[in-house]
Amino acid sequence: MDADEPEILVTNDDGIDAPGIRALAEGLEAVGNVTVVAPADNQSASGRAMSSEVAVHDHDLGYAVEGTPSDCIVAGLEALGPYPDLVVSGVNEGGNLGMYVLGRSGTVSAAVEAAFFGVPSIAVSMYMREDQFGEPTEVADYEHAVDATRHLAREAVDAGVFETADYLNVNAPHPEADATGEMVVTRPSHAYDMTAEQNGDTVTLHDRMWDAMATGDVPDPEGTDRRAVLDGHVSVSPLTAPHSTERHEALDALSADF
Repeated sequence: MDADEPEILVTNDDGIDAPGIRALAEGLEAVGNVTVVAPADNQSASGRAMSSEVAVHDHDLGYAVEGTPSDCIVAGLEALGPYPDLVVSGVNEGGNLGMYVLGRSGTVSAAVEAAFFGVPSIAVSMYMREDQFGEPTEVADYEHAVDATRHLAREAVDAGVFETADYLNVNAPHPEADATGEMVVTRPSHAYDMTAEQNGDTVTLHDRMWDAMATGDVPDPEGTDRRAVLDGHVSVSPLTAPHSTERHEALDALSADF
């Protein structure tokens, strides 16, 4: 271990046995000293759910926590490892694209949790087409995502990126995609298309944006995260941790009338 190298805390929401986190942890060893603190099992779409107590087990990668990604960040920063210079969450199996996805994603929520501690962080995901889901992924599949993350982990802090951004949301194409190798700075798309249908005693919820992604027919303009990934680029969105507060004259007037 080199004391001059940055300390990097790595987590995910797919669970510590997922190939994406192994690819990420191994890839970041070239940048700094890596400590892995990740959920013991799959915690996808857990958002920023938090526990009051979690069991911890040794794992060949680091520490397996019986809790959520946010639990792992708090446990990793405050109890289990050396205090990090950078937190990296991923690589998620599937994209985390669009504004509405950010609050649901355990991958992104781990980066947000770190941001509230004042630690620079990166959330990284690999977009997969609908027909690729269900197929087992291997460590090698995450090459584009890991290469992009390694570059950002090595350069972003010293470059001053985190002086204005709290965290970065990175989405890379699958290696089978027609990837350009280009990294594009983006903003999360605001497009949203959820539907619900009642069937007897159940209601089926359907995210129609993934259907649009499958056909490439998304309403997102150039400069958005979904458009960039569909075009084969690595998307990186510089974001601030929610929630920002803005003054609104209409609300000021309402509160004055109360």
